[in-house]
Amino acid sequence: MALRQTALVRDRLVAAHPDLAVAGAVEVVTIRTTGDRVQDRRLGEIGGKGLFTKEIDQALLDGQIDLAVHSLKDVETWLPDGLEIACVLPRDDPRDAFVSAKTPSFSALAKGAVIGTASLRRQAQLLRLRPDLRIVPIRGNVDTRLKKLEAGEVDAMVLALCGLERLGKAEQASEILPPEIMLPAVGQGALAIECRAGDDQPGRLLEPLHDPRSAACVGAERAMLAALDGSCRTPIAALGELDGDRLRLEGLLLKPDGSAEVRARRTGGIGDAQRLGTELGAELRRRAGPGFGLD
Repeated sequence: MALRQTALVRDRLVAAHPDLAVAGAVEVVTIRTTGDRVQDRRLGEIGGKGLFTKEIDQALLDGQIDLAVHSLKDVETWLPDGLEIACVLPRDDPRDAFVSAKTPSFSALAKGAVIGTASLRRQAQLLRLRPDLRIVPIRGNVDTRLKKLEAGEVDAMVLALCGLERLGKAEQASEILPPEIMLPAVGQGALAIECRAGDDQPGRLLEPLHDPRSAACVGAERAMLAALDGSCRTPIAALGELDGDRLRLEGLLLKPDGSAEVRARRTGGIGDAQRLGTELGAELRRRAGPGFGLD
């Protein structure tokens, strides 16, 4: 997935700057992260989102690479000193997909069905709707997960729709889950490009790729997450959407077992994205009682 996403960014850079098409002008460097290597435990058990970025961040700081392509949902809330998100590409569909070879939809799942997901956010929302379900952790790339589904290790799984689409596997989705059922992760569907702060040349190259409207939506979501000081051990979901220049932001905080939730919304102008996110996060934190992992 990471290589596919990096190739997408490379191709858009070359399309925007044809002079970069000369041999070697854009070199793709593969960096295998701790998150890629450790596949048998949940992220929260081994260090959180930073496991997908720390080696890449260090390569940026050391000058080994000039740009880093990330799924924004995997980027920590606070970046290391000296780094910044310089570009957010137009956001792909942020929704989650229900995938099953046994049943056509989430609502048709049999009682006690086994669902595979390593995401606490998905686990909590699934159990909130269906406490009878049995959730089992399942990690690995999309192909690995789909093979486990085919092998009958689980009855169904929930995956990011954008990941299936980027790999040309959208037809694997049995059902696209609306936000009312499965609110996405913060930043889901968005590709972000990270670079060294104050490094002007990459910034100029990235200007044609940047989408301010997508950046406003995910910026509001990340501001909410920052106000909550959330981690991979806390089920948090959010979605910012634009209607013209009006931004609607919905946030959700759950207990991991789905036994309780706090949900709230904010609406304002696109220029108020950061403020809306901060205020929404503060409200969710204020309303959350013990057991939500924010203490």
